[in-house]
Amino acid sequence: MTQIYTQILTRLASGQSSLLVSRYGPHGPERTLVEETPNERSEGGLSFTQNGGTLTLTERFLPRPRLLILGGGHIALPLADLGKMLDFDVWVYDDRPSFANPARFPAAHTVICDNFANMRDRLAIRPGDYVTVLTRGHKHDIFCLEALLDGAGEIPQYIGMIGSKRRIAIVKEEVAAATGRGDLLDGLYAPIGLSIGSVTPEEIALSIMAEIIKLKRLGPDGTRGKVPQEGSIDPELFRWLAAPKEGRAALVTIVSTKGSTPREMGAKMAVTADGKTIGSIGGGCAEADVIARARDVMDENGWHVMEVDMADSAEEDGMVCGGVMTVLIEAVGE
Repeated sequence: MTQIYTQILTRLASGQSSLLVSRYGPHGPERTLVEETPNERSEGGLSFTQNGGTLTLTERFLPRPRLLILGGGHIALPLADLGKMLDFDVWVYDDRPSFANPARFPAAHTVICDNFANMRDRLAIRPGDYVTVLTRGHKHDIFCLEALLDGAGEIPQYIGMIGSKRRIAIVKEEVAAATGRGDLLDGLYAPIGLSIGSVTPEEIALSIMAEIIKLKRLGPDGTRGKVPQEGSIDPELFRWLAAPKEGRAALVTIVSTKGSTPREMGAKMAVTADGKTIGSIGGGCAEADVIARARDVMDENGWHVMEVDMADSAEEDGMVCGGVMTVLIEAVGE
């Protein structure tokens, strides 16, 4: 098991998704990591099927989305903080050492100082990226857009550019002439951000992240009826899964939900023999019941499917959720 989760972490770190199929039968789980054609726009999440005494769990894990901030000026500071808060991998790029340094951007995963003309190669643009062009001048905007719209590479999920309507029009005209791909500029979010009357750097950053989240959740036309499953991971939990275990433990996965529940399908929690937990499936009395059952599963060295009715827990703990979730509990470790 540790080897498979190590492989998943390695693939995610390189920007690749991972498809894990786990089959549970009388002799315990059999896990297979399925090779996929890389496609960062595919949806993550979980599917669960049960047939008699066997069940199959299929999980697609996606890399954390990257928020690429091109330009390290005053708007970039709150934007990096918001991006990290919303679970993006934040990368900042600028050509000025005084602006592109880790001390200025403690929330960033990576800070790069280099000429904007080298941006595409240095960042290794991915199709699932969210790119904000916040440079100090239209010359740099042009460098960035020409690189991002290069027909030889992947086009990011989102490209937004700050600037006045006049500046944006000039940049689009020059980029279209240089690349011959003016059609690709139709998808440019410019002026960047939702129109909320923002004025301060913090307000502008908020409007940008609101626009990105709207695209991420509702799709380009804003009408996606169902919010897709995340497919993202809890890094601490996955590092624990990839590490050698001392003694018995249990892994809990939410495999289905009905109604309002505190966590979504695919959420995981580990329970060790001494009662320590890594991750969460929602807290409250319901989680306590699952932890108690997990101890039995450890002793049995098997697996168990448990239905958790959140109504009683919600009333007792004063929570607003009151749905039903089904969890898979499996013994892991020695």
